[in-house]
Amino acid sequence: MKHVSIIIPNEAVLVAIGDPRYLFDTVNNFLEATGQPALFNVQLVGLTPEVKLINGSFSVHADALIGEVEHTDLIIIPALGGRDPRHAVEINKAYIPWLIAKHQQGAEIASLCIGAFLLAATGLLNGKECSSHWVLADEFRDMFPEVTLVDGRIITEERGLYSSGGATSYWNLLLYIVEKYTSREIAIKIAKYFALEIDRKSQSPFIMFNGQKKHEDEPIRKAQEFIESNLTEKLSVDELADKFAIGRRHFDRRFKKATNNTPAEYIQRVRIEAAKKLLEISRKNVNEVMYEVGYADTKSFRTVFKKITGLSPIDYRNKYNNEAVVA
Repeated sequence: MKHVSIIIPNEAVLVAIGDPRYLFDTVNNFLEATGQPALFNVQLVGLTPEVKLINGSFSVHADALIGEVEHTDLIIIPALGGRDPRHAVEINKAYIPWLIAKHQQGAEIASLCIGAFLLAATGLLNGKECSSHWVLADEFRDMFPEVTLVDGRIITEERGLYSSGGATSYWNLLLYIVEKYTSREIAIKIAKYFALEIDRKSQSPFIMFNGQKKHEDEPIRKAQEFIESNLTEKLSVDELADKFAIGRRHFDRRFKKATNNTPAEYIQRVRIEAAKKLLEISRKNVNEVMYEVGYADTKSFRTVFKKITGLSPIDYRNKYNNEAVVA
Protein backbone atom coordinates (compact mmCIF):
# COMPACT_ATOMS: atom_id res chain seq x y z
CA MET A 1 0.00 0.00 0.00
CA LYS A 2 1.36 3.42 -1.00
CA HIS A 3 0.58 6.23 1.40
CA VAL A 4 -0.16 9.49 -0.45
CA SER A 5 -0.29 12.80 1.44
CA ILE A 6 -1.96 15.68 -0.38
CA ILE A 7 -1.19 18.82 1.58
CA ILE A 8 -3.75 21.62 1.88
CA PRO A 9 -1.83 24.88 1.47
CA ASN A 10 -3.32 28.20 2.41
CA GLU A 11 -4.68 29.90 -0.73
CA ALA A 12 -4.37 26.67 -2.71
CA VAL A 13 -6.21 26.05 -5.98
CA LEU A 14 -9.19 23.96 -4.87
CA VAL A 15 -9.34 21.61 -7.86
CA ALA A 16 -5.62 20.86 -7.52
CA ILE A 17 -6.45 19.30 -4.15
CA GLY A 18 -9.53 17.40 -5.28
CA ASP A 19 -8.23 16.15 -8.63
CA PRO A 20 -5.30 14.08 -7.28
CA ARG A 21 -7.51 12.46 -4.66
CA TYR A 22 -10.14 11.65 -7.27
CA LEU A 23 -7.51 10.18 -9.58
CA PHE A 24 -5.87 7.92 -6.98
CA ASP A 25 -9.29 6.78 -5.73
CA THR A 26 -10.22 5.93 -9.33
CA VAL A 27 -7.02 3.89 -9.73
CA ASN A 28 -7.99 1.93 -6.61
CA ASN A 29 -11.45 1.29 -8.09
CA PHE A 30 -9.93 0.01 -11.35
CA LEU A 31 -7.57 -2.29 -9.49
CA GLU A 32 -10.31 -3.70 -7.29
CA ALA A 33 -12.55 -4.25 -10.34
CA THR A 34 -9.90 -6.61 -11.74
CA GLY A 35 -9.49 -8.50 -8.48
CA GLN A 36 -6.37 -6.66 -7.35
CA PRO A 37 -6.01 -4.93 -4.00
CA ALA A 38 -6.25 -1.13 -3.76
CA LEU A 39 -2.78 0.43 -3.93
CA PHE A 40 -3.17 3.99 -2.62
CA ASN A 41 -4.09 5.18 0.84
CA VAL A 42 -4.79 8.88 0.26
CA GLN A 43 -4.97 11.51 2.99
CA LEU A 44 -5.48 15.25 2.92
CA VAL A 45 -2.88 16.69 5.29
CA GLY A 46 -3.00 20.18 6.75
CA LEU A 47 -1.52 22.57 9.25
CA THR A 48 -4.97 22.99 10.77
CA PRO A 49 -8.07 20.74 10.80
CA GLU A 50 -9.85 23.05 8.37
CA VAL A 51 -8.52 25.30 5.62
CA LYS A 52 -10.77 27.92 4.02
CA LEU A 53 -10.16 28.65 0.36
CA ILE A 54 -11.37 31.17 -2.25
CA ASN A 55 -12.09 33.92 0.29
CA GLY A 56 -13.92 31.50 2.56
CA SER A 57 -16.28 30.19 -0.11
CA PHE A 58 -15.05 26.62 0.45
CA SER A 59 -13.59 24.71 3.37
CA VAL A 60 -11.30 21.69 3.05
CA HIS A 61 -11.10 19.36 6.02
CA ALA A 62 -7.82 17.60 6.71
CA ASP A 63 -7.74 13.87 7.37
CA ALA A 64 -4.61 14.42 9.45
CA LEU A 65 -2.30 17.18 10.60
CA ILE A 66 1.33 17.10 9.46
CA GLY A 67 2.52 16.13 12.94
CA GLU A 68 0.29 13.05 12.84
CA VAL A 69 1.81 11.62 9.64
CA GLU A 70 4.44 9.12 10.75
CA HIS A 71 5.16 7.71 7.29
CA THR A 72 4.25 8.66 3.74
CA ASP A 73 5.49 7.50 0.34
CA LEU A 74 4.36 10.42 -1.82
CA ILE A 75 3.54 14.03 -0.98
CA ILE A 76 1.52 16.11 -3.44
CA ILE A 77 1.90 19.90 -3.28
CA PRO A 78 -1.14 21.37 -5.07
CA ALA A 79 -1.01 24.56 -7.09
CA LEU A 80 -0.87 27.71 -4.99
CA GLY A 81 -3.40 30.45 -5.67
CA GLY A 82 -3.08 34.21 -5.64
CA ARG A 83 -0.99 36.52 -7.78
CA ASP A 84 2.01 36.85 -5.48
CA PRO A 85 4.12 33.67 -5.22
CA ARG A 86 6.30 35.19 -2.48
CA HIS A 87 3.22 35.73 -0.33
CA ALA A 88 1.97 32.21 -1.13
CA VAL A 89 5.25 30.71 0.04
CA GLU A 90 5.35 32.90 3.15
CA ILE A 91 1.89 31.86 4.39
CA ASN A 92 2.78 28.19 3.85
CA LYS A 93 6.33 28.21 5.21
CA ALA A 94 5.33 25.98 8.14
CA TYR A 95 5.21 23.09 5.65
CA ILE A 96 8.86 23.52 4.65
CA PRO A 97 10.62 21.71 7.57
CA TRP A 98 8.09 18.88 7.32
CA LEU A 99 8.63 18.47 3.57
CA ILE A 100 12.40 18.37 4.05
CA ALA A 101 12.16 15.84 6.88
CA LYS A 102 9.77 13.53 5.02
CA HIS A 103 11.93 13.60 1.88
CA GLN A 104 14.96 12.71 3.98
CA GLN A 105 12.94 9.78 5.34
CA GLY A 106 12.35 8.53 1.79
CA ALA A 107 9.12 10.21 0.67
CA GLU A 108 8.85 11.40 -2.91
CA ILE A 109 7.40 14.88 -3.48
CA ALA A 110 5.43 16.11 -6.50
CA SER A 111 4.54 19.76 -7.04
CA LEU A 112 1.63 20.70 -9.27
CA CYS A 113 1.90 23.90 -11.31
CA ILE A 114 2.75 26.85 -9.03
CA GLY A 115 3.16 24.44 -6.13
CA ALA A 116 6.75 24.33 -7.43
CA PHE A 117 7.40 27.58 -5.58
CA LEU A 118 6.80 25.88 -2.22
CA LEU A 119 8.89 22.86 -3.23
CA ALA A 120 11.73 25.12 -4.37
CA ALA A 121 11.56 27.04 -1.08
CA THR A 122 12.69 23.87 0.71
CA GLY A 123 16.06 24.00 -1.07
CA LEU A 124 15.58 20.39 -2.21
CA LEU A 125 15.53 21.50 -5.86
CA ASN A 126 18.82 23.43 -5.75
CA GLY A 127 21.00 22.24 -8.62
CA LYS A 128 18.07 20.34 -10.13
CA GLU A 129 15.53 20.92 -12.89
CA CYS A 130 11.97 22.00 -12.25
CA SER A 131 8.89 22.98 -14.21
CA SER A 132 6.05 25.32 -13.25
CA HIS A 133 3.52 27.59 -14.92
CA TRP A 134 5.23 29.49 -17.73
CA VAL A 135 3.46 32.74 -16.81
CA LEU A 136 5.50 33.02 -13.57
CA ALA A 137 8.81 31.88 -15.02
CA ASP A 138 10.55 35.21 -14.42
CA GLU A 139 9.39 35.34 -10.81
CA PHE A 140 10.53 31.77 -10.23
CA ARG A 141 14.01 32.40 -11.63
CA ASP A 142 14.30 35.54 -9.53
CA MET A 143 13.30 33.78 -6.31
CA PHE A 144 15.22 30.53 -6.90
CA PRO A 145 18.32 31.19 -9.03
CA GLU A 146 19.89 27.89 -7.91
CA VAL A 147 17.07 25.89 -9.53
CA THR A 148 17.09 25.22 -13.28
CA LEU A 149 13.61 26.12 -14.51
CA VAL A 150 12.61 24.29 -17.69
CA ASP A 151 9.39 26.17 -18.31
CA GLY A 152 8.67 24.50 -21.66
CA ARG A 153 8.50 21.02 -20.15
CA ILE A 154 5.43 19.50 -18.53
CA ILE A 155 7.14 16.93 -16.29
CA THR A 156 10.45 16.81 -14.45
CA GLU A 157 11.70 14.01 -12.23
CA GLU A 158 14.96 13.98 -10.32
CA ARG A 159 15.85 11.98 -7.22
CA GLY A 160 12.31 11.52 -6.02
CA LEU A 161 11.23 15.08 -6.75
CA TYR A 162 8.62 15.73 -9.45
CA SER A 163 7.15 18.90 -10.91
CA SER A 164 4.59 19.75 -13.55
CA GLY A 165 3.93 22.60 -15.94
CA GLY A 166 1.11 25.09 -15.79
CA ALA A 167 -2.56 24.72 -14.96
CA THR A 168 -4.19 21.41 -15.95
CA SER A 169 -0.94 19.92 -17.24
CA TYR A 170 -0.55 18.52 -13.71
CA TRP A 171 -2.83 15.71 -14.90
CA ASN A 172 0.05 14.51 -17.06
CA LEU A 173 2.33 14.34 -14.04
CA LEU A 174 -0.32 12.43 -12.11
CA LEU A 175 -0.63 9.97 -15.01
CA TYR A 176 3.15 9.62 -15.05
CA ILE A 177 3.18 8.77 -11.34
CA VAL A 178 0.32 6.30 -11.75
CA GLU A 179 2.22 4.48 -14.49
CA LYS A 180 5.38 4.40 -12.37
CA TYR A 181 3.55 2.98 -9.35
CA THR A 182 1.22 0.61 -11.24
CA SER A 183 1.55 -0.22 -14.94
CA ARG A 184 1.23 1.21 -18.44
CA GLU A 185 -2.09 -0.60 -18.79
CA ILE A 186 -3.59 1.12 -15.76
CA ALA A 187 -2.21 4.52 -16.84
CA ILE A 188 -3.87 4.13 -20.26
CA LYS A 189 -7.18 3.21 -18.64
CA ILE A 190 -6.98 6.26 -16.39
CA ALA A 191 -6.09 8.49 -19.36
CA LYS A 192 -9.14 7.22 -21.25
CA TYR A 193 -11.42 7.55 -18.24
CA PHE A 194 -10.45 11.18 -17.67
CA ALA A 195 -10.17 11.92 -21.44
CA LEU A 196 -6.52 12.90 -21.10
CA GLU A 197 -3.80 12.94 -23.73
CA ILE A 198 -1.19 10.55 -22.36
CA ASP A 199 2.57 11.18 -22.77
CA ARG A 200 2.20 14.90 -23.44
CA LYS A 201 5.68 16.25 -22.73
CA SER A 202 5.67 19.95 -23.58
CA GLN A 203 3.70 23.07 -22.68
CA SER A 204 5.58 25.06 -25.32
CA PRO A 205 2.53 25.54 -27.61
CA PHE A 206 0.79 27.39 -24.76
CA ILE A 207 3.59 29.77 -23.82
CA MET A 208 3.04 33.43 -24.69
CA PHE A 209 6.38 35.23 -24.84
CA ASN A 210 6.14 38.72 -23.36
CA GLY A 211 9.82 39.48 -22.87
CA GLN A 212 11.35 39.85 -19.44
CA LYS A 213 11.40 43.57 -18.68
CA LYS A 214 11.35 43.48 -14.88
CA HIS A 215 14.96 44.57 -14.58
CA GLU A 216 16.86 47.80 -14.00
CA ASP A 217 19.13 47.81 -17.07
CA GLU A 218 17.61 50.68 -19.05
CA PRO A 219 19.79 50.36 -22.22
CA ILE A 220 18.88 46.66 -22.45
CA ARG A 221 15.20 47.48 -22.02
CA LYS A 222 15.49 49.98 -24.88
CA ALA A 223 17.21 47.30 -26.98
CA GLN A 224 14.30 44.96 -26.28
CA GLU A 225 11.79 47.61 -27.34
CA PHE A 226 13.81 48.31 -30.49
CA ILE A 227 13.77 44.61 -31.41
CA GLU A 228 10.03 44.38 -30.84
CA SER A 229 9.39 47.45 -33.01
CA ASN A 230 11.57 46.33 -35.92
CA LEU A 231 10.60 42.73 -36.58
CA THR A 232 11.05 42.89 -40.34
CA GLU A 233 14.51 44.47 -40.22
CA LYS A 234 17.69 42.42 -40.53
CA LEU A 235 18.83 42.79 -36.95
CA SER A 236 22.34 41.75 -36.02
CA VAL A 237 23.67 41.59 -32.48
CA ASP A 238 26.73 43.65 -33.49
CA GLU A 239 24.50 46.42 -34.80
CA LEU A 240 22.37 46.37 -31.66
CA ALA A 241 25.45 46.61 -29.46
CA ASP A 242 26.74 49.55 -31.53
CA LYS A 243 23.36 51.29 -31.48
CA PHE A 244 23.31 51.29 -27.69
CA ALA A 245 27.05 51.99 -27.36
CA ILE A 246 27.90 48.77 -25.54
CA GLY A 247 30.76 46.42 -26.44
CA ARG A 248 29.53 43.20 -28.08
CA ARG A 249 30.61 40.77 -25.36
CA HIS A 250 29.41 43.07 -22.59
CA PHE A 251 26.11 43.55 -24.44
CA ASP A 252 25.62 39.77 -24.68
CA ARG A 253 26.30 39.31 -20.97
CA ARG A 254 24.04 42.16 -19.86
CA PHE A 255 21.22 41.09 -22.17
CA LYS A 256 21.34 37.49 -20.95
CA LYS A 257 21.45 38.57 -17.31
CA ALA A 258 18.49 40.92 -17.72
CA THR A 259 16.21 38.80 -19.91
CA ASN A 260 17.32 35.17 -19.47
CA ASN A 261 17.81 35.09 -23.25
CA THR A 262 20.76 35.91 -25.48
CA PRO A 263 20.06 38.76 -27.94
CA ALA A 264 19.79 36.25 -30.80
CA GLU A 265 17.35 34.11 -28.82
CA TYR A 266 15.30 37.16 -27.94
CA ILE A 267 15.00 38.19 -31.58
CA GLN A 268 13.82 34.67 -32.44
CA ARG A 269 11.31 34.55 -29.59
CA VAL A 270 9.81 37.94 -30.48
CA ARG A 271 9.49 37.02 -34.17
CA ILE A 272 7.97 33.62 -33.45
CA GLU A 273 5.49 35.12 -30.96
CA ALA A 274 4.37 37.57 -33.68
CA ALA A 275 4.09 34.66 -36.12
CA LYS A 276 1.96 32.70 -33.66
CA LYS A 277 -0.50 35.58 -33.32
CA LEU A 278 -0.80 35.95 -37.09
CA LEU A 279 -1.35 32.21 -37.51
CA GLU A 280 -4.05 32.32 -34.84
CA ILE A 281 -6.14 35.21 -36.15
CA SER A 282 -5.36 35.90 -39.81
CA ARG A 283 -6.04 34.18 -43.12
CA LYS A 284 -2.42 34.56 -44.23
CA ASN A 285 -0.57 31.45 -45.31
CA VAL A 286 2.66 30.31 -43.68
CA ASN A 287 4.94 32.01 -46.21
CA GLU A 288 3.12 35.33 -45.86
CA VAL A 289 3.45 35.12 -42.08
CA MET A 290 7.10 34.17 -42.37
CA TYR A 291 7.96 37.27 -44.43
CA GLU A 292 5.90 39.54 -42.20
CA VAL A 293 7.90 38.60 -39.09
CA GLY A 294 11.29 39.02 -40.73
CA TYR A 295 12.23 35.57 -42.04
CA ALA A 296 13.23 34.97 -45.64
CA ASP A 297 14.24 31.30 -45.47
CA THR A 298 11.38 28.79 -45.20
CA LYS A 299 13.46 26.00 -43.69
CA SER A 300 14.97 28.28 -41.05
CA PHE A 301 11.55 29.66 -40.09
CA ARG A 302 9.96 26.23 -39.77
CA THR A 303 12.91 24.89 -37.76
CA VAL A 304 12.91 27.78 -35.27
CA PHE A 305 9.12 27.78 -35.00
CA LYS A 306 8.99 24.08 -34.12
CA LYS A 307 11.91 24.40 -31.70
CA ILE A 308 10.10 27.12 -29.74
CA THR A 309 6.48 25.92 -29.95
CA GLY A 310 6.85 22.16 -30.38
CA LEU A 311 4.61 22.33 -33.47
CA SER A 312 5.13 23.09 -37.14
CA PRO A 313 3.60 26.38 -38.38
CA ILE A 314 0.88 24.43 -40.24
CA ASP A 315 0.03 22.31 -37.20
CA TYR A 316 -0.05 25.38 -34.98
CA ARG A 317 -2.38 27.21 -37.39
CA ASN A 318 -4.70 24.17 -37.61
CA LYS A 319 -4.77 23.89 -33.82
CA TYR A 320 -5.63 27.50 -33.00
CA ASN A 321 -7.24 29.07 -36.07
CA ASN A 322 -10.87 28.05 -36.52
CA GLU A 323 -11.05 29.56 -40.00
CA ALA A 324 -8.05 27.50 -41.08
CA VAL A 325 -9.72 24.29 -39.85
CA VAL A 326 -12.96 25.11 -41.70
CA ALA A 327 -11.02 25.90 -44.89
